Amino acid sequence: MSVGTVLMALIGLSSLEAAECPRKDTLGTSRVLSVDVKTTPRVGLKSFPQTLPLADHEVVLTFDDGPYPPTTSKVLAALAQECVRATFFLIGLHASEHPDMVKRIAREGHTIGHHTFSHPFMARIPFDKAKGEIDRGIAADEMALKGVSTTTASTPFFRFPYFESTPAQLDLLQARGIVVFGADLWASDWNEISPEQELKLVTERLAASGKGIVLFHDPKARTAAIMPAFLRYLRENGYRVVHVAPAGAPQKNADAH
Repeated sequence: MSVGTVLMALIGLSSLEAAECPRKDTLGTSRVLSVDVKTTPRVGLKSFPQTLPLADHEVVLTFDDGPYPPTTSKVLAALAQECVRATFFLIGLHASEHPDMVKRIAREGHTIGHHTFSHPFMARIPFDKAKGEIDRGIAADEMALKGVSTTTASTPFFRFPYFESTPAQLDLLQARGIVVFGADLWASDWNEISPEQELKLVTERLAASGKGIVLFHDPKARTAAIMPAFLRYLRENGYRVVHVAPAGAPQKNADAH
C-alpha cells in the first residue's frame, strides 16, 4: 500500500462508528509483552544500546506529554476503533489538570507511564531537583488515576523529557525498579509539519526499521489527525501491535486477530 493511499484514509475516517472488539477487520493488539527492570532497565535505540525484544513487523505505540483532552480523546478514539493498546507517558501537571482523562486512558486498557511533573531538561538541573520532578510527576499521575498521592508508581515505566538524562538519574530509576523508555523511531511531530508530512515521515521510518517502539505526542493536533490512517497503514502492511506491561502485572487477553 502506498503512502499516497494511506493519506487518502485521512478523509472521512472520523465518521466511522466505534465497534465492539475484537473484530476480524481491525488491527488489534497481537500480544502483551512483560517488561522487567531486571532484564531491560533501559530500552530504545535512540538513547540506549538495547531495546525491547520485538519480532519483525512488531511495534509498540507510545504517546508523550498528555493528557490534553481535545487531542488525546481523538487518539483514544482511533486506538479503540482498531482495538489497539498503547502506552501514555503523562506529564504530572497535565494529569493533575485532567484526572478524568487519565482515568479514561487506563479504563480503555492502555498503560500509563510517567514523564516528570513539568517537562524540564533533566540533564541541566541539579540531581535533587530532578528527583523531585520524578517524584512529583509520579505522585500527580497516581493522584489523578487512583486518588492517592504516592511516589510508588503503579506502572514503573518512565521516559525522560527530550530523552535527556544523567547517569545518576538513570541509576536512581533502576534502583527503584523503574524501566526507562526511550524510542526506536519517532514521528518528529514536535516540528511544524503538516499531518500528511508526519504520516509520510513515520511510515517511511517504520518501513526502514521494520519494527520498534514508536514515539508520538498525543497533545499534537497533527498526530491526532493522522492516527486513524497510521493504524490503517499498520493493518494493511502486516504490522502487529505489542502492548507493554510491567512484569508481574495482571494482564487481560490481547485482541489478537
